[in-house]
Order: sequence, then C-alpha cells, then structure tokens
Amino acid sequence: MKIIAAYMLAVLGGNADPSAADLKRILGSVGIEAEDEMINLLLSEVKGKDLTELIASGREKLASVPSGGGAVAFSAPAGGADAAPAAAAESKKEEKVEEKEESDEDDMIFSLFD
Repeated sequence: MKIIAAYMLAVLGGNADPSAADLKRILGSVGIEAEDEMINLLLSEVKGKDLTELIASGREKLASVPSGGGAVAFSAPAGGADAAPAAAAESKKEEKVEEKEESDEDDMIFSLFD
C-alpha cells in the first residue's frame, strides 16, 4: 500500500512515468525502506496505464464486493446450555465495570465545580 501511495504521489506531482528510484526516494523521505521486488512488480503492472483509469477500474471492482449492511448471523455459544450461565455472568461483570466508570465520571464532574 505504501508503494502504491508513493506511485500516486509521484504521478500527481507531475511525474507521469516514475521509476523505481523515484519511488524509493519518496518512501525514503518518510523513513520507509521498500523491497525492490514489490516496487518492480507495481511498476510492471501499471506500465503504460493512466492513473485515472486505474482508479476507475479499482472502483468498479470494489463496487462488486459486499460491504455489510445485512443482518448479523448469530449462533449459540459453544458448549450449549452450560455456556449460557457463563455468558450471563460475563455480561453482569461488564455492567458492573460500566457502572463504576460512570460513577468515576460523576465524581470528576463534581470535583471540577466544587
């Protein structure tokens, strides 16, 4: 991802065909050392392609990826009925922790105005 960002920075900065040395210089300016293999792979994949076309094709591919919004699947806890009391006890512990945090906040608020 860092190499892609460096490539995009180079192209948006006016270098229509950045080299591996250009990308290394950009990444090196923020203390990142990139592998030559990864840089060369990226450059071979984008050679001769327009950045805006690459972004547009990437958006099309992302549009077909499901991104949630559906119902959440729920399953019973492992262990069947034995796990239910443990889950109930755990939720009670969480409630106690939340209550304590709230009371600490209340104490802080009053001490600020006293």
